[in-house]
Amino acid sequence: MQKKSAIVSVTNDLVTDNRVRKVCDFLHAEGYVVTLVGRKLSTSLFLDEQTYKTKRFRLIFNKGPLFYLEYNLRLFLFLLLKKVDLLVANDLDTLLANYLSYKIKNCKLVYDTHEYFTEVPELIDNPFKQRIWFKLEKSIFPKLKNIITVNDSIAKLYSDKYHVKVKVIRNVSPTLKIEYMKSRSELNLPEDKFIIILQGSGINQKRGAEEAVTAMRNIEKAILLIIGGGDVLTTLKKMVDEFQIQERVKFLPKMPYQEMMQYTRNANLGLAIDHNDVLNHKLALPNKLFDYIQAEIPILSSKLIEVRKIIEKHNIGYVLENELTSHNLSLKINEIIAIQKVEIQELKQNLLLAKKEENWETEVLKLKEIYDNLL
Repeated sequence: MQKKSAIVSVTNDLVTDNRVRKVCDFLHAEGYVVTLVGRKLSTSLFLDEQTYKTKRFRLIFNKGPLFYLEYNLRLFLFLLLKKVDLLVANDLDTLLANYLSYKIKNCKLVYDTHEYFTEVPELIDNPFKQRIWFKLEKSIFPKLKNIITVNDSIAKLYSDKYHVKVKVIRNVSPTLKIEYMKSRSELNLPEDKFIIILQGSGINQKRGAEEAVTAMRNIEKAILLIIGGGDVLTTLKKMVDEFQIQERVKFLPKMPYQEMMQYTRNANLGLAIDHNDVLNHKLALPNKLFDYIQAEIPILSSKLIEVRKIIEKHNIGYVLENELTSHNLSLKINEIIAIQKVEIQELKQNLLLAKKEENWETEVLKLKEIYDNLL
């Protein structure tokens, strides 16, 4: 019996998109021959051997409208020439090429939207671009049959707007399995410091990174570890130099998931402090939250609706109730450092229980139900 084929597409370089990697592994386990399509940048890391095929386009344009146009054209031509049973479009910036191919090839299409795309800061600050993306979304979204998003809040917004059913698969992390856990000294981390971590491939505008760096001027006996990539990293590094806090803030580049989690596991506190004046961020349920849970470290969040639900459900961290400013953040972190020795055992026990519930092995059962009943 010939296996079914699936092509999954994203606009990133495939290295650090853990949600998409998990979906590809799931489809492979379900018997699909999977190809994951993205792009390759000059800074892209080497791709480790996967259970599925990968294809990365080298593009002439790597940002702006010409990038999206070139990528969707390349993707459309690629899809058109392939025999495929299932297309999976991740986020609005891959949807046009997938939808046009779906209409021509008469295969099945799943749209997996990881955020409330038209309300990201990059579009809010540019109403002209925002209108273009909104028109694209409005023209296609109501015609889709299989739509997935990352949490209940975003699903409700889309359902109310377009009167379609949107299903939820949260971006939870797999149960952490590390054969050998490195010590702080092996990772070149200080043994005597309280380690605060901010991780992710999207350390971008209004994610709280600037406030976290500024707050470190008033937090002693601690270091802030920033791991990943994003468009504010250059600014953050300049801030560290300007404030002369090089000993309090450390930067590490994007790295494979298992390697990153070695650092996360050695931290004392994980930050999820997006600005809640941005609707997309206010409703976000970032995968780093679940990484922190799997690493068994308490979480500090700004007032984010979905993140607060998880923290309060399991009692595994803290919410900054005041406005997200560097001053308020430093006060809260210093308070946590002072009291955590008293609370650490209770938090650790709660995290152990939470990681047994909030994991991909449980969530993937819902994903299987969705794919078993595709329209």
